[in-house]
Amino acid sequence: MRLRTPLALLGAALLVLAGPPLLTQGSGAGTGTGTHIPGLRVMVPNTPGGGYDITARTLVKDAEDAELTRNVEVFNLPGAGGTVGLSRLVSERGNGKLAMSMGLGVVGAARSNHSPSTLADTTPIARLTEEPNVVVVAKNSPYKTIDQLIDAWRKNPGKVSVGGGSAPGGPDHLAPMQMAQAAKIPPKDVNYVPFDGGGELLASILGDKIGFGVSGVGEYLDQIESGELRLLAVTGPERAEGLDAPTLQEAGYDVDFTNWRGVVAPPGLSETERAKLVALLEELHDTPEWRDSMKRNGWDDAFLTGEAFGDFLAAEDQRVVDVLKELGL
Repeated sequence: MRLRTPLALLGAALLVLAGPPLLTQGSGAGTGTGTHIPGLRVMVPNTPGGGYDITARTLVKDAEDAELTRNVEVFNLPGAGGTVGLSRLVSERGNGKLAMSMGLGVVGAARSNHSPSTLADTTPIARLTEEPNVVVVAKNSPYKTIDQLIDAWRKNPGKVSVGGGSAPGGPDHLAPMQMAQAAKIPPKDVNYVPFDGGGELLASILGDKIGFGVSGVGEYLDQIESGELRLLAVTGPERAEGLDAPTLQEAGYDVDFTNWRGVVAPPGLSETERAKLVALLEELHDTPEWRDSMKRNGWDDAFLTGEAFGDFLAAEDQRVVDVLKELGL
């Protein structure tokens, strides 16, 4: 499971990015690239401030700044780990003016919530980014190092709760479960508290309502850099650039976990409608605006489109099933 994500202030994440309805000269429509999709809306299937939200609002702003499109609406439809939004997307069959920001969390939520709609029912558009998760505590937490946290967790896994911004089976759940396994803590003993996105999780970490949190590095860069959150470890194979914390592997725990995010659309699109959505993201991928956003937010490029992305989604679904079985969950 691999991933990386961006960070923006929560207030900025609450903005609905919109622009004038007409494209300027030199934009995607004006130059004949055909990337402009009038009336396009992007759904975020969790609360404002989370990784899907930041990704959606960043890609829309960058596409507008690069004059690939205009007047794109971003809206939130949270619930059940993303499966409320997923069900809405699937019900919009044939709607070529709707897309949804998503990632590994929706794959896991569809499994754990026994959702009647799955990602196999959607039209795959593109995988965009990947990033590691981070293990964080509030600035006044008694845990100064990852070893101190693991020691306390081993002694009383039920008392030292861990929060994540995804439902069971999602990245913020699978990462600490693999941590527990590496620390020889029975995964069934872990007290995992799910939140509907990184925004809700952040409030509980800062309010000392949970022992520690696990989420995407991009979601909490601001709070880590300001000192509101203490970063104890990174779940990926390498340290996060500019952040002073070891990988779990460096600390002696055999965990290598990253997360990804992408975009899907409703089922039943015509080939022309699907191709327009893919083309928009292909052109966005090559812009300096998007490259700058990826660097600023600590995202790794994981671009993959169309059928190849569909094959990847099917493989990730099976991977979630296999990991949950391995962990006895």
